[in-house]
Amino acid sequence: MTPDRRSFLALTGTAAAGAVLWGWRSTPADAAAETFPVSKTPAQWKAQLGPAAYNVLREAGTERPGSSPLNDEHRAGIFHCKGCDNALYSSKTKFDSGTGWPSFWAPLDGAIVTKTDRSMLMARTEVRCARCGGHQGHVFNDGPKPTGKRYCMNGVSMTFKPGKA
Repeated sequence: MTPDRRSFLALTGTAAAGAVLWGWRSTPADAAAETFPVSKTPAQWKAQLGPAAYNVLREAGTERPGSSPLNDEHRAGIFHCKGCDNALYSSKTKFDSGTGWPSFWAPLDGAIVTKTDRSMLMARTEVRCARCGGHQGHVFNDGPKPTGKRYCMNGVSMTFKPGKA
């Protein structure tokens, strides 16, 4: 059977949509071209992080909603980047967004950098660790006062250290 033009266009459109949704995205491979104070080879990151954290921090993946124990972390303390131990968020700014991911209304000063992420057929603001460039999640304009921001983070990309917030 010889493919006709209609079949070819349908197949091409489906492949393009799939590529946009799952393949073509701003990833920390792009971050590798950028300079961050902490830099490692992919093999070093894989050895340090394990598969789930590597997927999120170095490949801009997303953990399943509700899967992180950090959702239920309510003690005073600081949330750190799992890649480089950079202090990112105080527990004072954590809130329950109902999304299934740890959420904060503000990062610590100088802790993060942002970049436009045009994956998933929309423009979002990606949040990365300012020290290692690791993907943390995204920030949205639907959070609580005083900032109105919701920093929706992947728990697998962070660690928590109890203590002074």
